[in-house]
Amino acid sequence: MDKKEESLAFLLRYRNSKLAWMVLLIALLMTASLWQLSILLVKDRTKAHFENQSQQLKTAIEERLLNYEQVLAGSAGLFAVADLIGRDDWRTYVTKLDIERYYPGIQGIGFTEKVTEGGVADHIEKIRSQGLPNYLLSPTGSRHEYHPVVFLEPATQRNRKAFGYDAFGDPAHRKAMEMARDSGQAAMTGKVVLVQEQVDETQPGFVMYFPVYESEKTLITTDDRRATLNGFVFSAFRMNNLMDGIVGLIAPFLDVRIYDSDVIIDERLMYASNLGNLDDVYSFENSRTIEHGGKTWLLLTRTTPAFDFLASDPRPTIVLISGVIVSFLVFIVTLILLRSRLIALANAGRYRAITEDTTNITVIINNDGVVSYSSPSCERILGYNLAELKKQSPESIVHPDDFPITQASFEDALKKPGLSVAVNHARIKHKDGRWMNMEGSYTAMQDVPGVRGVVVNFRDLTALKVAQTELHRLAFYDQLTGLANRQLFKDRLKHTVITCKRRGHQAALLFLDLDGFKRINDTLGHDAGDMLLKQVAGWLKNCVRDEDSVARLGGDEFTVLLSEVANSDAVAKVADSILNALSQTVRLHDHDIGVTVSIGIAMIPSDSDDATSLMKFADLAMYRAKEVGRNNYQFFLNSMNIRAARRMLMQEELRNAIELSQFVLHYQPTVKLSDQSVVGMEALVRWNHPDRGIVAPDQFIQLAEDSGLIHKLGEWVFRQACLQCVALEKAGFENYIMSLNLSTKQVSDLNFIDLFARVVEETGVDITKLELELPANMLMLETQAMMEFVQSLKRLGVMVSLDDFGTGYCSLGSLSQVPIDSVKIDRLFVKGIPYDQKSREVTNAVIALAHKLNLNVIAEGVETREQLKFLQEANCELAQGNLFSHALDEEQLAGYLSNLEQGQKERFIYGTNPDN
Repeated sequence: MDKKEESLAFLLRYRNSKLAWMVLLIALLMTASLWQLSILLVKDRTKAHFENQSQQLKTAIEERLLNYEQVLAGSAGLFAVADLIGRDDWRTYVTKLDIERYYPGIQGIGFTEKVTEGGVADHIEKIRSQGLPNYLLSPTGSRHEYHPVVFLEPATQRNRKAFGYDAFGDPAHRKAMEMARDSGQAAMTGKVVLVQEQVDETQPGFVMYFPVYESEKTLITTDDRRATLNGFVFSAFRMNNLMDGIVGLIAPFLDVRIYDSDVIIDERLMYASNLGNLDDVYSFENSRTIEHGGKTWLLLTRTTPAFDFLASDPRPTIVLISGVIVSFLVFIVTLILLRSRLIALANAGRYRAITEDTTNITVIINNDGVVSYSSPSCERILGYNLAELKKQSPESIVHPDDFPITQASFEDALKKPGLSVAVNHARIKHKDGRWMNMEGSYTAMQDVPGVRGVVVNFRDLTALKVAQTELHRLAFYDQLTGLANRQLFKDRLKHTVITCKRRGHQAALLFLDLDGFKRINDTLGHDAGDMLLKQVAGWLKNCVRDEDSVARLGGDEFTVLLSEVANSDAVAKVADSILNALSQTVRLHDHDIGVTVSIGIAMIPSDSDDATSLMKFADLAMYRAKEVGRNNYQFFLNSMNIRAARRMLMQEELRNAIELSQFVLHYQPTVKLSDQSVVGMEALVRWNHPDRGIVAPDQFIQLAEDSGLIHKLGEWVFRQACLQCVALEKAGFENYIMSLNLSTKQVSDLNFIDLFARVVEETGVDITKLELELPANMLMLETQAMMEFVQSLKRLGVMVSLDDFGTGYCSLGSLSQVPIDSVKIDRLFVKGIPYDQKSREVTNAVIALAHKLNLNVIAEGVETREQLKFLQEANCELAQGNLFSHALDEEQLAGYLSNLEQGQKERFIYGTNPDN
């Protein structure tokens, strides 16, 4: 294995470490399972601890209530053993009970005496005589039976408020007292507020009553108990004081609530621990009922974050971390074992590659040249198996001319054990008798176990030779046409330049570019374009000599190198023959296509003796040929170089002008011919050059298109025209359409629709007030793509017209399918009206065709009244031209429109009536 194969990244690839990843996955799954199990165990243990605390809390409350009941029972028994109990006796008894120490939560132990309605006055006098001069029964009112509090110890200021209070008059108390009276057992009230409570610190409480009967009476029936009732001993409890000690001792971290009901009713909440605000933050909840003294309480307990924290157990985390560590340790051990296995497999594979490679022959021979081993590939490549090869001597299978070289290499290898001695080329005889070109080496390995001889490695060079030939073809020849490519042509051009300088003769470089090839590609497809290029390549090769060179540089650009010419006249003859040859019609996809070519010529060495300069000069001459009409040739002149430099300078100035916003818009009014009203204006860009002043668009638009600057310039024009349209609308000029021109490159831009929509949105212009003028030659683009483009514009709401209709290439079939609103007659036809018959006929035909297709017609360049009259008679709807107004800047446009709005008669240059 090499260093790459031994790297961790290579080893961790799933194909190499599948088993290790599976082991890791299983180990991690087991870890996750144990972790979850430990969490469940901890959770169960926590739940058991919680339920245990809840049960202990219930038991403690029940025991506390039972103890209180026993205290009351003992107090009631005091009346049974003593005939008359005085206030001092009661105080002594209660003091000895030491309730604050042994019975926390009791506010006091008291006695209510039964008083009949007729004995109230005597009762009050008796109690007042016992040291309570202000004693009165409360609440006041006439009742059949009274049970006022007469004893209550300890006699604190708070408890003294209860003297004279008749609890029997309160339904909650009366219910408990009657239950205690009739049952002879203790009974408790529901949730009440003790009469001892301060107004500002009320808290829920309850009272436990125990009946006191006449001691000498036998109690059998309920009536017996009612008849012999003397009163009640009672204890008053403040719920918080009673429960805080129990909860704080047993369950300090539980949320504890007690309801005076067997279900949760907020109004009957008697006690809530200081953790009761954690309503929704708990893990476990438990509900238990407590029954005592005829009442049923609901004890609700919940865990709190503090309880969960104290009950938390680190063992699940320990299990998880330990499991992950063990899993990765097992994973690493497995990787180590797999690496050892991969190394073993690699060594075995290396050995097989050495001995059984499909393209190499491996043979082991002894010092005498006798074969002891041959790889399986030997039989496939040379035809010999091992047995047959053992019968052959080196002299019999190596070509006699190559044997001395191979023998010398063999002897050299014996002198350098372990080192490879190369044999650059040797012909080895195949079993069928043919000689095969091979290369290889000898390596002496007599001391290597398993080898014990000289390893002979030979490789068949046949496939390599074929591959080298193919690589050479791909590197230096055009795959489509089979002509020399740019690289090979440059080498030939350099060689020709050197030859011309050495021998003193002339040569010529011709740079060719097909005219209108892009149109053919766009309309008929790239397959048709490729067919045309291959046809042109054949025609070019037939026009030159064998010693001349033809190349395709790319696209539709070709070059011809005439290696030796007598003079420029001879070159011109070759150029003429090429023009004639390429002027043929070729059939492509059921279409007859005419082809022309523009040729630029540079002479060697008179124009230059530098290959790069010659290519540049021929290219400049070719562009000059296109400028003067195409389908011709032009020799390079120094003035072309100057023109090219000027073009580059102007392009840079144009780029800076866009960055510095040196452009302005002028506006050409559009007139409706039926009533000669202005309905819109066309935005026309002008270059406000700092040195040359206002520059017309025909001097820079084509350069902007060729350089790709048309996109930035077009966006600026759109934005400014939209802003002007918004400004006009705000100024009260609302009913005018703003027309904008598009170039072919803008139409072909896939991002144009998004750009246009963004500009409209950012400027806030009403898109229905915009009209885009598309170039007429766009109809030569692929129909489906053109329809989708125009339909996208129409969906936005903008109007679309076709500019310069009638010039150049224009497909009437496409015109009928593309959803445009109007066409513009080019000014070249309007210019000839009314004197040129062809101009009149073409104009009439365009107007008639447009009306057949339900399109409006706009005439450009109307300069004379005669032209206007002709257009009106031909039913042309709209017109533009200096007859109505020249192009206006923003300020002039505002004044012009203001005059129109004010109804001035002299609104056009010629006046209101064109016949005047």
